[in-house]
Amino acid sequence: MDKLTADDLIYGYTNGIFPMADSDGTLYWYSPDPRAIIPIDTYKPSKSLKPILNKKLFDIRFNTNFRAVMTHCAAPRGDDDETWISEEIIDAYCILHEKGFAHSVEAYLDDKLVGGLYGVAIGGVYFGESMFYTVPNSSKVAFHFLIEMLRKQGYVLLDTQFINDNVKRYGAIEIPRAEYLKLLREGLKLDCQFHNRVADNYFVHIKYMDEFDD
Repeated sequence: MDKLTADDLIYGYTNGIFPMADSDGTLYWYSPDPRAIIPIDTYKPSKSLKPILNKKLFDIRFNTNFRAVMTHCAAPRGDDDETWISEEIIDAYCILHEKGFAHSVEAYLDDKLVGGLYGVAIGGVYFGESMFYTVPNSSKVAFHFLIEMLRKQGYVLLDTQFINDNVKRYGAIEIPRAEYLKLLREGLKLDCQFHNRVADNYFVHIKYMDEFDD
């Protein structure tokens, strides 16, 4: 196929498919069955994360360094030097970001990017793609603020594609593809707005923590 474009990505996500690159850069489209999602309304921060949130160690920002987040996510991890995030994918998602559909949540320590995640938002659906950290717990805090944002803005579906140990810790479950596509169609009818600003500060968000207490 021709080079991946932002329009290709929008078409794919709205039809339940997403791209990943092979080791040689070849792009393939996927629509897993079952599909993994993270229920937005039932997420609770782990007991070990609550003290981290209260310490306010990280500055959380939205959409201030999207390409850097993608580049970090594409970096080799451990002994595995392969990545499904190719330069072609990075370029296409950055254009999608410029069009207002792709978003990053970033964690900073001493003004240095140390963790974060990115994904695509269309209608009332957020399609999570990847996350990274260079400082422990930074990506977990970024994810917590993503959930806060999605709840406040009325999003109804958080897609996480495949099930694995990492997404399980955030409450991910698997559902049949047919059910996912039904939820997707309903979510796409909404008109939610992903905020494009720095998080107010921890004090604004910490006041919501009581609802998560056991």
